[in-house]
Amino acid sequence: MAKHIRCGKLFTSLGDQALAGQTIVVEGSAISHVGPTAEAPEPATGDEIVDHSGHFVMPGLIDVHVHLAYGNAKSEEDIDLFAPVEFRALRGLEAAQRVLLAGYTALADPATTGLVTPSIRDAIDVGLFVGPRITASGKQITNRQGLSDWYPSWIGVPETSIGELACTAEEGIKAIRLQIKNGVDFIKIAMDGDSMNPSTDVLVSGYDQEETSAMISEIHRLGKKVVVHARGAEAVRYSARAGADVILHASWMDAEGLDAVLENDCAICPTFSLVVNDIEFTRPGDGCYPAFPDAHKKELEAAQENLAPARKAGARFLAGSDAGFAVTPYGEWHARELEHMTRYLGFTNAEALTITTVNNAGFLREGERIGAIEVGREADILCVDGDPLADISVLQDRSRIAEIFLAGEPVRTTINENARRLRSEFSYAMWADVYTQAKVAEVGLADGRALKGPREAAE
Repeated sequence: MAKHIRCGKLFTSLGDQALAGQTIVVEGSAISHVGPTAEAPEPATGDEIVDHSGHFVMPGLIDVHVHLAYGNAKSEEDIDLFAPVEFRALRGLEAAQRVLLAGYTALADPATTGLVTPSIRDAIDVGLFVGPRITASGKQITNRQGLSDWYPSWIGVPETSIGELACTAEEGIKAIRLQIKNGVDFIKIAMDGDSMNPSTDVLVSGYDQEETSAMISEIHRLGKKVVVHARGAEAVRYSARAGADVILHASWMDAEGLDAVLENDCAICPTFSLVVNDIEFTRPGDGCYPAFPDAHKKELEAAQENLAPARKAGARFLAGSDAGFAVTPYGEWHARELEHMTRYLGFTNAEALTITTVNNAGFLREGERIGAIEVGREADILCVDGDPLADISVLQDRSRIAEIFLAGEPVRTTINENARRLRSEFSYAMWADVYTQAKVAEVGLADGRALKGPREAAE
C-alpha cells in the first residue's frame, strides 16, 4: 500500500525554491515518485492519500551535534559522575525521542560515555523503540589541553566520563581501535578545550601535527570518519591538514587553517546554539555568571569574523546545536541553530535548510539515503504549518509541526511530561554562596530566628 502525500509547498533540499502543487508517493520506507500532482500515479485500491495541501513539506531535519548521555547537564560533574551509565542510556532514549518530536528525524552524537549512544542507536534500529536515526561515536579522545581532562590531576578522568585520556598518539590509536571494535560509527577527538593559555590568551592544541595526523590516518584506514572539537587556530590547522571530516566550532580559525579546510574538503559545524543561549539565558546566580557568558561573547564575535570568509570561499557547513546542556535542552532549540547561521554568517533561509538536511545527511551513516525529497531516498518527511523560507524561526515552534514521517511511517510516540528527575542525576549544590556575617548583611537576609525560643514565645 502506497502513501500519496499532497503538498502545499514542497522543498526538496535539492534546490532553493519551494514548489506548489506537488505530490510525494511513498512505497514501503522509500520515495517512489516526486512531482506535480497532475503527473502523479493514480492511487491504487488500498493506497492512502495524506492531505498536507495546506502545509510546507520538506525533508526531516538533522542535528549532527547532540549529546544524548548528558541529561541536560548543569555542570561537567553532571555529565561524567552522576547517574549510572545504564540509567543514562534509558534517559538518553527519551532525549532522542524529544529530538524526533522537534522535527529532527536523524542526529549524530559526538561524545558519549561507555556505549550509551551506540546502544540507543541499536535499540531503535531493531525496532524496540521509536526514535530518530542515530550516528554514534564513543568517548571523545582527549589530551591534557583538551576537553574532558577538566578535573584536577589528583582526580583524573573517571571511568564514567565522556572522555578518554590519551597522552600520546599511540594511546589514542589504541583507544580508536577499541572503539571501532565496539561498533561506533565515527571517532571524536577533542583537539583543544575551553580554557585559554594564561600566558598567550589563545587556545592550545592538545596534540601536535604528527600526533593528529597519525590518529586521523588510522581512523580513516579503519573505514571510519573523524570529528574534532577544535575552537582555536592551532587545533583547526592540525585537524584540517590531517583531513578531519568535520571540525566542530572553528571559532578562531585563521587563514592558514581555512586554506587547509578548503584543500581537504573538511566540513565546519559552528554550533552557535550553546554560545548564544549561554549569552542570552545565563543570569546572576548561575555559577558560570558572568565569566562564561562573557567568554562566549568573545567567541561569537570571533566566529562571525573568522567563519564568514569560509562561507564566501565555499567551505562546506553542517548544523548542530550541542543539545544536552541545561541551556540547550533536548527538543527545544535545535532549529534555532538555523536562525543563528542566517543571522551571524549570512546564509539564506534556503541555504540553512539545505545545510541541515542534505549537508548533514552526508556525514551520517545513511548518507545519500536520507536528507532530501527524491526518488529512492528514505521517506523522512516534515510537514509544517508555515513557510521557513520566509521565516525560518517557524521551525522552532513545535505547535506548527503538522506531521513527521520516519521511513514512511507517521511518528506517533509521546513523551511523559510528568516524569520526575532523580536527585542523583545531578551534582548537589546545597548553597550558591558562603554566608558570612558580611554576606548576610549585604543581601539583607532574615535577622530574626527560625523558631522562637521558650522565652520569646512567652513574651
